[in-house]
Amino acid sequence: MWQGGPVEIVDLALVGGGGAGCLVLDALDRQHLTGLRIAVVDPVRKQGQDRTWAFWGVPDADVAPLLSATWRQVEVTTPQRRRVLDLAPLRYAMLRSAPLYARAAEAERRLGVIRFTAAAGTLDDDGTGVTVRDTDGRALVRARWVLDSRPAPPRRRGRTTWWQHFRGWWVESAVPVFDPDRAVLMDFRTPQPARGVSFGYVLPVSDRYALVEYTEFAPALIDDAAYDAALRDYTGRLGVDLTRSMVREVEQGMIPMTDAPFSRRPSARVVRLGTAGGATRPSTGFTFSAMRRQAAQVAGALAAGRPPVPRPAYPGRHRWMDGVALRALDTGAVGGPEFFGRLFDRNPPRRVLRFLDGDTRPVEDLAVMASSPLLPMTSAAVGDAAGRLRARLFRS
Repeated sequence: MWQGGPVEIVDLALVGGGGAGCLVLDALDRQHLTGLRIAVVDPVRKQGQDRTWAFWGVPDADVAPLLSATWRQVEVTTPQRRRVLDLAPLRYAMLRSAPLYARAAEAERRLGVIRFTAAAGTLDDDGTGVTVRDTDGRALVRARWVLDSRPAPPRRRGRTTWWQHFRGWWVESAVPVFDPDRAVLMDFRTPQPARGVSFGYVLPVSDRYALVEYTEFAPALIDDAAYDAALRDYTGRLGVDLTRSMVREVEQGMIPMTDAPFSRRPSARVVRLGTAGGATRPSTGFTFSAMRRQAAQVAGALAAGRPPVPRPAYPGRHRWMDGVALRALDTGAVGGPEFFGRLFDRNPPRRVLRFLDGDTRPVEDLAVMASSPLLPMTSAAVGDAAGRLRARLFRS
């Protein structure tokens, strides 16, 4: 039992106030929960535009007011072919951070949240509650449950570890150059790295204003000069004259793409959310939809008097398929443009997007698998199985 000094006693503590924490606050607020004592522990109160999320689905009444743009069509382009995909009734949607942070701040106020402006250190879980300490070891708050969305390493090393790393420019062009009715999901006409995959990505808000991004899926990172050179080359390919355009904002990030397992529940009363809780899809880096699902499941569980433990973000068979795909790409058995081009060529767009969101049935998964290059993927599956066996024998 905990026997520390006087600290705040709460039912739920959110450690980390980024996207995952903000979505939980919003979901709790929409459940109209009363009497729940909540704390947030984060050194910074998030506000303003510091990142952009994108996802697909049918935007509901809760998320629609937060969106900057949606598109019914997306492009997937390889050097051989440009594909224009109609997603109806789905939409590809863009949500910038400022509206979400503002909504979470309102939810905090209505829920009566206690905020600790401090960096969390250890989470001491004794089985009946958790003491959240700062980085100097001082107790901040005692909670029945803790939801931890801080970045955390996987439980053990994976067989394949890549990064989705990117830099994006918010470009304002002096003349119309973008198609506001269509997002560019993947444009593989970028120079491909020696090991990995690169592509351009465009989210147009108007015919003159868009987020233009250069992205790599690769085991290694690149420096600022390489990002900027790639973006200058790609914006030129789009017809953007940088001498007559302004780069209004810059966004940059990196997301793990790995078959390594993450500990969704590292102790009895600590639950991880976001990437550390398995919300990032290993084969694509998409995270936002899974974070929304986690938040809704947490809020629904608390409203029903159950432990706030969300389900796994993706089915186990999808995580296995992601591991095989990563291995095939990593070994060079299949090229990125070929792999993704075939995926969209041989499946309806909705099936691909639902698969990437973890929402397909097993029969649909078989169709997706059959559309991939069979010999290289079979070889990767055999190699993956051998790697799993070696890892199991080594651990035993």
